[in-house]
Amino acid sequence: MPDPILEAARRAIAGGTEVLRSAVRDLPAEALNWRPANPEDTNTIAVLATHAMHSTRVLLTMAAGLPPPARDRAGEFAAVAESPEPLLALVDGLAAECDAILEPCAGIDWSTPRQRRRDDGSILEMSAAEALLFAVTHLRGHADEAALTRHFWLAQA
Repeated sequence: MPDPILEAARRAIAGGTEVLRSAVRDLPAEALNWRPANPEDTNTIAVLATHAMHSTRVLLTMAAGLPPPARDRAGEFAAVAESPEPLLALVDGLAAECDAILEPCAGIDWSTPRQRRRDDGSILEMSAAEALLFAVTHLRGHADEAALTRHFWLAQA
């Protein structure tokens, strides 16, 4: 029998990914790189999609107890999109990686403590379950921000 926690996480990640795809689809580069307010307070759709997917992958590897993938977090926040296609390819590619990370997790003890070194050198510690939930909620939060940014862009156009 499949692990119901993993199946729920897969569905939630697929839903967040689809919201990101819908936010990106059919927009010009100007919209993908537009900030609805000042740069200190908002991110572009390109940044939100890039960061959300990379972060999800890192958090899922943490939940699964796998080594973290290489990551350029600062670069995620500097992402610029020339068109929707490469951004959609990034989202789809990382979504496939995320799904593959979850595949061998059946039977995992979700109470197992996990650690990850942050960019500043500090150690983030949480249970496998917390890392899984953080991956899901963080992705959905940024996906919803990207969708809202798209709505703002279309409303002001």
